[in-house]
Formats: sequence, structure tokens, C-alpha cells
Amino acid sequence: MMTHTLLSQDRTGIYYWKCDRAAAFHGTDAACSDTSLMASQLRHALQQRFPGMAFEIHPANGQGNHRTFRLKGDMTHCVERDRLHVQGGSRPAADGPSASEAFIRTEDGPEADNYFDVETVVTDQLRACGLAVPQVWACDCAREATPFAWQMLAYIPHPDLNHHFKNGTLALAGIAEAIGEAIARWQDVKPSGFGPFSARQAKARQTLVGLHASYDAYYTLNLQRHLRFLVDHAFLTSAQAQAIMAAVSRHQALLDVRQGVLVHKDLALWNILGTPDRIAAFIDWDDAISGDPMDDLSLLACFHGAPVIARALAGYARVRPLPEHALPRFWLHLLRNMIVKAVIRVGAGYFTRDDGFYLINAGSNGGDLETLTRMRLDTALQGLNENCDLSILP
Repeated sequence: MMTHTLLSQDRTGIYYWKCDRAAAFHGTDAACSDTSLMASQLRHALQQRFPGMAFEIHPANGQGNHRTFRLKGDMTHCVERDRLHVQGGSRPAADGPSASEAFIRTEDGPEADNYFDVETVVTDQLRACGLAVPQVWACDCAREATPFAWQMLAYIPHPDLNHHFKNGTLALAGIAEAIGEAIARWQDVKPSGFGPFSARQAKARQTLVGLHASYDAYYTLNLQRHLRFLVDHAFLTSAQAQAIMAAVSRHQALLDVRQGVLVHKDLALWNILGTPDRIAAFIDWDDAISGDPMDDLSLLACFHGAPVIARALAGYARVRPLPEHALPRFWLHLLRNMIVKAVIRVGAGYFTRDDGFYLINAGSNGGDLETLTRMRLDTALQGLNENCDLSILP
């Protein structure tokens, strides 16, 4: 388990929250918090914040690291009150055909993380750019009315695209192009600094300020610790870890990024809602950072092969040209992302699960996920070392 001291306010010392947080892998195991107690606490907090609002609240049974709930009732009073209260009336109108449902996410870890405040600013900026993201109706990271942070979002009445993918109904090629286009469009958001954003600045000034002065400092943050964890848990050999460090060192010049762009940092089909052939919303921006233009594209390659990535790149290129040295940067970021995913999958025991788990394809098992994880890591290293094209990506 990754360990270090508890955090306060900002995600300093964090490359990726799920494995670097003080309570490493919190919320990634199969066990759940007492959702009935959390629902009761949320009900009380919402009744205090929005007097007279009538609603029902039920667990949403999400599979991510947040406990989730659905609200049903007349949300109109709630939305209007929060629009005026939170941002002086600047917040746009509610998503969807009506304000009859809402979706709540909670963060109940011991670190008192407040990145929901960052996510509110991120989604407001994305909506201003015309991107399809859920509107944040309310957010409370103070932990005064509840012992956890919570975020209320407009409910989007569509399943995630992984649902369609597992059912064999997803029009993946066209969807991949649409994803590539969206990535290029959200790169219009150009924050200052690099890496995770300051929650303090987001809350106080509604701005996105990365916590690191250089991209190199962010990319290499905790890299040796992640590799040591994988060696200690027999996922990598010492020789493999040394080869990875050597490859990163040889390509250090690629990390000289002068201006960061908005990076989702957890881009996958389960974080996109829609129909089999249309995207309705990109969700879960709570890992967003300021980073490299190829990072989100490489994240798609953690799960999909060359044909899908080629379509995503084509979609991206319709909006903006690919950056200089695009392929080496793609492999460099696929390598870093697969290291992080390996740490999470090993630490949270994902390789022992069945295909009921969202990460595992229908008809597969945890052993198949382990094999895929190793193959993707090896492919990323080969692509970087040998300057390969996408054809090596299975």
C-alpha cells in the first residue's frame, strides 16, 4: 500500500489520487460504507440547505471510488437557490428535460479531500466551452453538516458507454472519433502550472492553478515509489523497473512542456454517458490535471487497440493539429498511466474479480485483466524505446 502523511486542502505529493492518497485504494474495494447512514445524513443536510424541497434519496450503487446516490423530486427550487447562492447567478440552466432528478457523489476518506471544489470550476469552464458535462448544482466540502464531502449534479438519463460496449452494441469507431474531438476541444482550457489543481485557489478564486511549476516534476512524482511497489508485489522484476526508469530518463526532453492543457486523467468508457452511437456527457472530472496534450489519448490506449486510437487521433486532428513528437509522447504517457493502473489493480485486488466488475470485459476474469495490464505496459515501453507506430498496440 502507498503510504505518506495525511493531506490538507491541496493534493500536494499526489501523482494520482487513488494510489497516492494517504488512505490508498480507499473506496476501490468491494466493501461499502453504510449507505443508509450516509443517505440519512445527506437528507438532513439537503433539508437544511434547501428548506421545503421534497425528495427521495436512494443509493445509486456506483462502481467507482465514490459512494453515490440518486435524488428524485422537485429539484427546481434547489437548483435556482444554489445558482444564486453559489455563483451570483452566473451558473447556466439545468441539464436535461427537467429538474426532477439529481445525482450525488460523496468523498468519505480520512484525508478530508476537497477536490470536488476543483471539479466544480472544471465543469463550469467546460460548459462555457460548449462541452457536454453535467452541471454541478451544489457542492459541500466543509464536512460540517455531514462527515463527508458531497457534490450534487444534474442527472443524465443515460448509462455509461461501457454498458453498451459490454453488450456488444457500442458503435466504437464513431464514438472514438467523437472522444478525440472532445479531447481537442477541452484542451482550449489552459490552466497555469501543472499537475493536480489547487483546491484552495478553486474555492477562493474560481481558477485552475496546477500545484507544480514544471511538467517534468509532475510526471516523475512518485514514479520510483510506484515501481518499487510493483516490484515488492512481484508484478515487475527489478530489471523491468530499471528498464522503465532508463527509458523515461532517455526521453526526458519530451517532458519539457511549456503550457499545460486540461487533462481528464481518468478517461474511459465508464466515464462517458450516452447511447450506443452518441455521447451525452463526460463525467468524473475529479482526477483532472494540467498536463500534456497526449495524456488523455494515451489513456484510451490503456483499454483499446490501434484501430480505436487511430480513430480518436483522427477526431482530434479535425479540431487541432497533433503536437510535435506526438507518438513518442503518446507512448511515454501510456507507460506512466499503465504503471499507475497496475499499482491500483494490484493494491486493490482487481485481478481476483470476475466480469461483473466494470473493468473486466464480458466473459473475461481478473486473470485476463492481469495479462492485459502486463501486455499494455510492455507495449508502451517497446513503443517508446523503438519509436514504433500504433500497429504494435493490440
